[in-house]
Amino acid sequence: MNIQIFGKSKCFDTAKAGRFFKEHGVKFQSVDILSKGLSQGEFSAVLRAVGSIDKLIDEKNKNYCDIKYLLDDAKPEKLAECPALYKTPIVRNGKSATVGYCPDVWKEWLKEDKK
Repeated sequence: MNIQIFGKSKCFDTAKAGRFFKEHGVKFQSVDILSKGLSQGEFSAVLRAVGSIDKLIDEKNKNYCDIKYLLDDAKPEKLAECPALYKTPIVRNGKSATVGYCPDVWKEWLKEDKK
């Protein structure tokens, strides 16, 4: 299991995601999305896994209106420019990924890993 948690230091759900994996004895890499963002490869992998760029965008962010009305083609550039617009945590496990706090999905990953 190769877990990466992309999140914001003051995000409650990011902290809960880290706690979830610690409680289950799973080592993970924590990445501050505000300073590091997502590389092009990471972004593409996460987008393939979640299916829609709109799932990556935090609708509660005060700058949401800056991205809301952009065409889908322009949204990746805006996210790269302003990583605070990402909804967090983004949790990657190989080719799989989740956005937000998703313990039910992560439990399935743990079950699959034990097989």
